[in-house]
Amino acid sequence: MKLAFSTLGVPGMPVPEVAALAAATGYHGVELRADAEEPVHPGIGTRERAAVVAEFDRAGVEILTVAGYVRMAAAGDDEAVHQDLDGLLRLAKDLGAPYIRVFPGGGDQDQDSADATAARRLAAAAETAADLGVRILLETHDSHRTGAAVSRVLGTVGHLHAGALWDVLYPWLEDEPPVATHAALSPFLGYVQVKDVASPQDLTPLLLGSGVLPLAECLALTGEDGWVCWEYEKRWHPEVPDLAGLLIPGREHLQSMSAPTR
Repeated sequence: MKLAFSTLGVPGMPVPEVAALAAATGYHGVELRADAEEPVHPGIGTRERAAVVAEFDRAGVEILTVAGYVRMAAAGDDEAVHQDLDGLLRLAKDLGAPYIRVFPGGGDQDQDSADATAARRLAAAAETAADLGVRILLETHDSHRTGAAVSRVLGTVGHLHAGALWDVLYPWLEDEPPVATHAALSPFLGYVQVKDVASPQDLTPLLLGSGVLPLAECLALTGEDGWVCWEYEKRWHPEVPDLAGLLIPGREHLQSMSAPTR
């Protein structure tokens, strides 16, 4: 298992500090939140992109994902979505990241319309993604919280470069058992995004293992290969403890769940 954390947990932290923090706490990679308020986003230039790559190379840490906010099923013009997707894909290619993250974002549309819109846009972008060597991962989130919902879209697209990101929180909130989520997503799965919370009513981020999410069950289904990324949402919950002090116990908890039993 290769471990990463999201920069959503260290909002605004300069790139050299992020890379150094990952290396010092034993993480193999980082998921970069690619919003304009963060240091890395599609608006940065060639020289800045090269500097980001150099910092992570120096630290021996991989850039796992460019985590964008494109909403694939959102109502509106396809062209604007394609432009935003293209920017994320080219940023990921320049940074050497194998993935970009996108959201469903179907809102209040009916299921069939939202599915069709997301599938059409993903199919149109998948060839560009393939040419650039990047996979687009549709997250279990908002209008498509379950593995069943995301797999409906990806099954229609049918392209290797359109895959899934399993955020363990949202299928759980919809009472979809982990075994069902995994069965639906396994043909498309890029990696797993973990977190922990106190209850369905209180989604304040907690140290991994101190909440109620079935992390051990989810990770047992995905096995010891591939990436697991901790998304600690301090950006949205500034009152919680700093992630930096939690990274080592969080890593140790994840590693304990993957350790062979005697």
